[in-house]
Amino acid sequence: MKAINIKEKLSKFDKQWHPHRIAMVDDHQIYLAKLSGDFIWHKHDNEDELFQVVKGTLYMKFRDKTVKVEAGELIVVPKGVEHCPSTKDGEEVHVLLFEKASTKHTGEVDSERTVSQYIDL
Repeated sequence: MKAINIKEKLSKFDKQWHPHRIAMVDDHQIYLAKLSGDFIWHKHDNEDELFQVVKGTLYMKFRDKTVKVEAGELIVVPKGVEHCPSTKDGEEVHVLLFEKASTKHTGEVDSERTVSQYIDL
């Protein structure tokens, strides 16, 4: 057991929209990602997904609204809810995510941004 320094882990990569796993908690994974621009619309039929913003402002788009999530805040996307993480004006946003290890990166949507293997830091 040891403390995990989130800032230090974030300094180890630049690639955007690519999750980097920093820990496992039972059957859940915790990972970091850097985001800029729009992701893709997707959903996870059987898993909730937690996004905590470490740096910047995340805009979580839903079909009926957009929720602004600022540094120090988090949002939980319930299972089955279609969503599209987004940033504005070229800002790079840093997020910590918490989800079941079984969660597919982009749900059932296959895209050039879909990642099937997470990088462990």
